[in-house]
Amino acid sequence: MTFQKTGHNFTKIAFKPLHTNLFNIVLLSIFLTIGSGKLYSQNITKKAAAIPTSKQIDKVKTPTVKTVKPDATIKKENDSIKIDTIKQKKAFLDGKVKYRAEKYAKIDQKKKLITLYDKAELYYQDIELKSGIIVMDYEKNEVYAGRIKDSTGAYTQYPNFKQGSNVVEPDSIRFNFKTKKALIWNSRTEQGEFKVKAEITKKENDSVYFLKNARFTTSKDVDNPEYYFQTSKVKFIPGKKVVTGLTNMVIADVPTPIALPFAFFPMSKETSISGIILPSYSDSNTRGFSLQNGGYYFALNNHYDLTVLGDYYTNGSYGMRFESNYADRYKYRGNLNVRFENLINSERGYPDYSKQKIYNIQWSHSRDSKSNPNSSFSASVNLGSSKYFRQSINQANIGSNLNNTLSSSISYSKTFNTIPQARMSLTATHSQNTQTQEINMTLPTLQASVDRIYPFVGKDGAKKGFIKNINLQYNLSGKNSFVTTDSLFFKPQMFRDAKTGIEHTIPLSTNFKLFKYFSASSSLNYREVWYTKTITRNYDTDQSKVVDKTINGFDAFRTYSFSSSVGTTIYGTFNFGDDKKIKSIRHVMRPSVSYGYTPSFEKYYDSYASDASGTMIKQYSRFETGIFGAPGNSNSNTMGFDLSNTFEAKVNDKDSTMTEPKKIMLLNNLNLSTSYNFDADGVNSLAFSPVRVSGGTQLLNNKMNVNFGATLDPYAINNSGTRINVFNIDNGGSLFRMTSANMTMNYAISSKEKDKPKKEKNSQSERNGGREDDLFGTNTDLSDSRKSQFGTEEEEDKGEDKISEFFNAKLPWDMTFAYSLTYGNNNREKKIIGNSLMISANADITPKWKAGVSTGYDFVQKGVTFTQFRFERDLLSWRMDFNWTPFGTNANWGFFIGIKAGVLSDIKYDKRSRTNR
Repeated sequence: MTFQKTGHNFTKIAFKPLHTNLFNIVLLSIFLTIGSGKLYSQNITKKAAAIPTSKQIDKVKTPTVKTVKPDATIKKENDSIKIDTIKQKKAFLDGKVKYRAEKYAKIDQKKKLITLYDKAELYYQDIELKSGIIVMDYEKNEVYAGRIKDSTGAYTQYPNFKQGSNVVEPDSIRFNFKTKKALIWNSRTEQGEFKVKAEITKKENDSVYFLKNARFTTSKDVDNPEYYFQTSKVKFIPGKKVVTGLTNMVIADVPTPIALPFAFFPMSKETSISGIILPSYSDSNTRGFSLQNGGYYFALNNHYDLTVLGDYYTNGSYGMRFESNYADRYKYRGNLNVRFENLINSERGYPDYSKQKIYNIQWSHSRDSKSNPNSSFSASVNLGSSKYFRQSINQANIGSNLNNTLSSSISYSKTFNTIPQARMSLTATHSQNTQTQEINMTLPTLQASVDRIYPFVGKDGAKKGFIKNINLQYNLSGKNSFVTTDSLFFKPQMFRDAKTGIEHTIPLSTNFKLFKYFSASSSLNYREVWYTKTITRNYDTDQSKVVDKTINGFDAFRTYSFSSSVGTTIYGTFNFGDDKKIKSIRHVMRPSVSYGYTPSFEKYYDSYASDASGTMIKQYSRFETGIFGAPGNSNSNTMGFDLSNTFEAKVNDKDSTMTEPKKIMLLNNLNLSTSYNFDADGVNSLAFSPVRVSGGTQLLNNKMNVNFGATLDPYAINNSGTRINVFNIDNGGSLFRMTSANMTMNYAISSKEKDKPKKEKNSQSERNGGREDDLFGTNTDLSDSRKSQFGTEEEEDKGEDKISEFFNAKLPWDMTFAYSLTYGNNNREKKIIGNSLMISANADITPKWKAGVSTGYDFVQKGVTFTQFRFERDLLSWRMDFNWTPFGTNANWGFFIGIKAGVLSDIKYDKRSRTNR
């Protein structure tokens, strides 16, 4: 603020002795004061016209102040304010600037510079700048940042420029705060999976960059990448796209012939974007040259996508695949795959020419229980042509190829919160034998039930004793069943042959304690079955055979049965002493005895002549072709015996500091079961059923699973192999005759459990009925070859050097063994039916080389089982693998090399042989 000086012409009036009217003088002072207050802040270049002194004096002596025209002077001063166009100077930055440095922060007011040196940091709005040296020119609104040299002369403390989510790490940078433009030298930045380095970068605004002499790579080290794309001119829009001029691919600093006149790289921040999937080249001896796995990926929205892939062979064969994944958080998730192939072998006119169409449909769906706790829906579908996995031109899926069964299930269930509570479920199932091509379907199955009702429970709700525990329940089961083949699947004949039935059951049961130590239960079961079709059976003389005729119409039968059981638990401990290695062994036995009685329902049986003479009369039930079977025509009066055992031991731990002994499970289970039929006639039925023995345990620190089973028959057989009513011991044999036995062992070892690589589940093979492990080899889904066969991509991306010192390597390995032995002696053959050993091994030969093998040997057939060799090389940003199945019907090989990053997944070389299936 400035004040008027006394040198102005107004001072003569201010210091003149007052000889005039006091009122006029005060009035004039007020006007002058107001004028002075208006003018103090103005930079007036031209002075206002002064009032002549003589006139002022004259007017003061004679009270004629009004003739001085004070209004004009004041008006002139007011006008000068109104037409003022000079604005107050604005600050050069719109926000606060925070800065600091370790060595010094110097301010040069003359040059208007702020210099920060050594570990300098500057923060302004959404901009963060860290560097060795920062120079800010607050007159030009610019900042410069660069690296500095350390004591050895090497450059250090490179700039780190961050604006919003974009980070640039150059050698130096020059940035204007007002225009937001920048010049960047040797910038390094990451955009998605890409790493970008450019000699000079011009930042035009927040969304556009221009780069000169830039390189793009997915390698971890952008300064020394194993490969990169070199281009001279680039327009770069962060988070969206990169458009380049002439682009050349460079591998190991050697330019390759791979070049494009221009290139476009999408860099969306979204998890996935739509785009073309480039095909791979292949050839076949019987189908010619081909393009495979070409198509388009549709990122439809955040909840579902669609991939369309196709194959084409020059002999006319083609394939189409539609793959979709969908999910809605806390509601549901799933995927749908539809595959169709038109296969043509050889050429028309040749003797080996053939043409067929195969397909496969897979659908998996699950709903989150949080969405609706009272209902659920799930689906697991795998159906199609029985020959699909053996003849597909685009699947090398060994687990699916060796499996003989395809199965599906779709189910919906709902709980009704009534009293009593009711439940209902609808299920559709499918089972398909790929060898016989027989298909069994239930479409649908209805299950409904009402919770147990305790009619004799008192007001206190206690269920104690025989009477109060009496309860009843209602269950309903309805089925619509189809048995057909591949050729008749979903054709009219399939629906004409459908079997439909409804079963009602009402069990009335109770349970109670008996003699304090025994648990007993009894039940009375009522069963009623409804059918829409029955049969009548007669001998047809025209066809000379027995013929069944279908009778359409409602029919039903009703049965009842009684059952009871009693069981207990017995504990036994054998102590050997605290100083022994084995301190004690604990044996737990759970014996149980059951009894069941079902009367004969002969009223539902008729007779028919089985030959032309009519002398051979047999019985049949009109319900026996029904889906729930037919009632029995003989009494069933059976008592069953079951005994389960477990054995565990307490041993002194090798660690002397342990105060408690260690528990070891000796036998997880050892079960025996048999039954006795009181109404057996000794001809059509025998009293004792075979004794079934089964058990299992874990050995070698629970790494080996051992399971075994055997069937022991107390009766002898005649020369034709038929069981006779003579005990085997009375026929010169042992107490029991072992008719069958089996044993399986699985053992997995590794270098160290913590170093064992995590392998992705063999999900495709397991989904088709195969194994989770790789004893049957690994799947090769040709639509995505970027994934490692040995470990997860996250582990590969770590890229850790596992060599700690020379000849001291930390290289993980793992092995899996599976042994199976089956013995058969139904007809005194005493023969080993199956005896095979399978092995799978994976190892890191070097930190970057991995190898694996799956093989086995069949000691009965005396031959090597399915064998597969696997090799893989980690090339940092690239992956290379080789698979080889040397012999058998599935003999093939495959070689792949490509970039791991998904954005460049189309840059690959994939060559695979094809079996002549």
